[in-house]
Amino acid sequence: MNAAVLRILGKPPRFEQFPDPTPGKDEAIIDVRAAALKPVDKQIASGSHYASPRELPVVCGTDGVGYLVDGTRVFFGGARRPYGAMAQRTVVPKAFCFPVPQGVDDNTAAALLNPGVSAWLSLTLRAKLAKGETGLILGATGVIGKLTVQIAKLLGAGRVIAAGRNEAVLSTLHDLGADATVQLDRSNDELTEAFARELGGSDLHVIIDYVWGRPTEALLAAITRREFAAVGSETRLVQAGESAGPVISLPAAVLRSSALTILGTAGIPSRDVLEGALQNVMALAASGELHIDTEQVPLADIEDGWKREVRGGRRLVVIP
Repeated sequence: MNAAVLRILGKPPRFEQFPDPTPGKDEAIIDVRAAALKPVDKQIASGSHYASPRELPVVCGTDGVGYLVDGTRVFFGGARRPYGAMAQRTVVPKAFCFPVPQGVDDNTAAALLNPGVSAWLSLTLRAKLAKGETGLILGATGVIGKLTVQIAKLLGAGRVIAAGRNEAVLSTLHDLGADATVQLDRSNDELTEAFARELGGSDLHVIIDYVWGRPTEALLAAITRREFAAVGSETRLVQAGESAGPVISLPAAVLRSSALTILGTAGIPSRDVLEGALQNVMALAASGELHIDTEQVPLADIEDGWKREVRGGRRLVVIP
C-alpha cells in the first residue's frame, strides 16, 4: 500500500510502499480517506516528542477518517506501530473508532475533531467554563485557537477575548465569536497594558493558553493586583501549548493577589468523556455552527506538504 514512511527522525516522511496491516484481537482495519497533518505529527517525527518512535521505519499520522470493513465511516486514532494514519490503510483498536455523522465531510472531520475535542475538553472538563463568564484565548489565531474561540461562545461565555500574533487572522475572529482582540506582537509593557485595558478591572474567569512564554507573563502581570483588595472570583488558567516558549517566570505576587489556579490539560480522559466530547463537536460541525479552514495535499506529495508553511489558521489534510 502507499504510505508516508518515516525512516530518519528529523526528516520529512517519503511516499513509499509499505506492507499492509493485519488486524489482531480487538483491532480494526481502516480504509483511510483523510488524515490531518498537525504540529504534533511533526514533533513526533522530529524525535523531540515523548511519543517519538524508537524503532524505524514507521508510517506518520496520529488520527484520521476512514471506513471499517462493514462500511461504517469513523474517526480513528491510536494506530498500532509501525502503522499510522497517513496511508491507504491502517490498523487501530476498535475502541478508538467513532462514527462520523453524514453532515460532516471527510476533510472537515479529519481536520476538526482532534483540535476541536481538545478545545472542548479544555473549556469544559478542565476550566469548567460557565455561562456568562469571561474567557481569554492565548494563541487564538492558530487552528485550535480559532476553534476555542468558537466553542467558548457556543458554550455561553459572556465575553471572549482573543489574543494572537497573526494580525490578519485576528481581524476575522469577531465573525467567529470574539468580543475583543489583542495583538501579541508588541513589547512586554505594551502587551500588559493592552491586556489590562481589555479587562478593564473586570473579572477574568478562564484562560486557555496555547502559547506560554512571554505573552503569558504579560497577561499574568496584567491580572496581578497592586493593592490589598477583595478578589471577586477565581481565574482558571489551562496550560495547553507552548508555541511562544516552554517556560515562564512566575512571580509569587501573581498567585497571592489574583486567586489564580493553573491547570494542565491532564492527558487523555476516559472513553466516556472522550466520546461525549466527540459527539458534541461533531454535532456542532454537522449543524454548521463550528468551522475550520482546510487545505488538501495528496499523499503522493507528502514531502512537499510536510515542509509547507500553512498560514491563516488552516489545517493541511492528507488524502491517500
